[in-house]
Amino acid sequence: MSEVKVWRAADYVRMPWKNGGGSTEEISRDAGDGLDGFGWRLSIADIGESGGFSTFAGYQRVITVIKGAGMVLTVDGEEQRGLLPLQPFAFKGDSQVACRLITGPIRDFNLIYSPQRYHARLQWVDGVQRLFSSAQTVLVFSVADEVKVLGEKLGHHDCLQVGGNTGLLDITVTGRSCIIELTARD
Repeated sequence: MSEVKVWRAADYVRMPWKNGGGSTEEISRDAGDGLDGFGWRLSIADIGESGGFSTFAGYQRVITVIKGAGMVLTVDGEEQRGLLPLQPFAFKGDSQVACRLITGPIRDFNLIYSPQRYHARLQWVDGVQRLFSSAQTVLVFSVADEVKVLGEKLGHHDCLQVGGNTGLLDITVTGRSCIIELTARD
């Protein structure tokens, strides 16, 4: 039987970055304490100035700007295209990453997961979207004032989490949001 939880943005726990250069609001994770031991983690980071990212060896990262003009990332010495709002970008957690802000502070949304332990799928949607998922964990993160999913109303930056899914989940999402599907590898 799957379990549905709603995480409210007002309740997110703020924690320091691994490298000490800023802070993150943690939304949810599968396990572990602090900055270690998790198989996957969702968070929102506030980036006030250009600089380096923390490394997460053995993890995969997907980052998306959710507030502000955007940033340009340099990954392992190679400058990437400009990362504008709601354009996800994936990179290895052990890469050397630095960002240059385009016109000032930003907020970004982060999925960090262990590819040895989980298969992950992330997609941004808008309007009304219906999907069927067999993923064990499905998360819907709102970037709208109101998102409707599974009979719940999510406010700005709230997140709905379905855990322990063992069947084919029928989900209709109304509003601009990110849908993340996570399945443990055998």
